[in-house]
Amino acid sequence: QVQLVESGGGLVQAGGSLRLSCAASGRTFSTYAMGWFRQAPGKEREFVAAITRGGIMINYADSVKGRFTVFGVNAMNMVYLQMNTLKPEDTAVYYCAATSTNEGLRVQRQYDYWGQGTQVTVSS
Repeated sequence: QVQLVESGGGLVQAGGSLRLSCAASGRTFSTYAMGWFRQAPGKEREFVAAITRGGIMINYADSVKGRFTVFGVNAMNMVYLQMNTLKPEDTAVYYCAATSTNEGLRVQRQYDYWGQGTQVTVSS
């Protein structure tokens, strides 16, 4: 069993930055691939970024590519989402998730564990 807890959300002006953190209890990030998803009001939850076990491959949604960076620190059981040049359309609840597979990381149903989410609000 893995418990995931996100933190670092908040209110920021457009063009600003935030760093989200995801802390895991249980097995380490060397065992799981990690993903970040987000859900804006009135919209379905969507893929943001993912990092495979061992950090060998990283994927980003086109909407965040070049602005967001995902990275992990295995020894600390932490994964981060650095978000730069934020836009109002980035406003959403952000979730981290863990999966034992390294495939299909853009697909929500591939993930076994989810955090409770952290709110990010970007003002214009």
